[in-house]
Amino acid sequence: MKKITLTVLLFISSVVLFAQQNNNYSEMNNELKLNMSNLIGFKWLDVGYERILNEESSIGFGTLISLDNNVDGLDEYRTFSLTPYYRHFFSNKYAQGFFIEAFTMVHSGKFDDYYYDDYYYDNYDPSLKDHKYTDLAVGISVGGKWVTRRGFVAEIYAGIGRDMLDNSDIEVVGRGGVSIGYRFQ
Repeated sequence: MKKITLTVLLFISSVVLFAQQNNNYSEMNNELKLNMSNLIGFKWLDVGYERILNEESSIGFGTLISLDNNVDGLDEYRTFSLTPYYRHFFSNKYAQGFFIEAFTMVHSGKFDDYYYDDYYYDNYDPSLKDHKYTDLAVGISVGGKWVTRRGFVAEIYAGIGRDMLDNSDIEVVGRGGVSIGYRFQ
């Protein structure tokens, strides 16, 4: 866990150090981000890349990896997800401000299922088995993004999606967090 986090932090630091200082936003079209709320709250490494298409739209993807398989709480079942998205911004500033996002999420994980053998009523004993799954969700998010003159990015967003393949008992997935990152050429 420490090696993965250190590697990501070193990579982001190297991008920041070697990126050109440029205040022309139309030439700064790439962003790398780390979702800090998922890292702190759920022990998930959630790294994202976003490509700015023009002043009001972008595409990107996020990759989420669980660093602790024994986490209880919201989305405790998810261990991996890959989430491509499209964002449309509603602001006079270049690719920042309020946005609406459409996303798809390929996610996998495991959860516990109880199986009951009621053939013998006297020996009624539920048994617990792990169930692994992979599913595809489609959803929408809303949020806001702020960018400093030197390229520092902060964003907050929340969204919800519906699973389409019915490979698990999970019907709805969440997406959200508070991310920090850097915009560069």
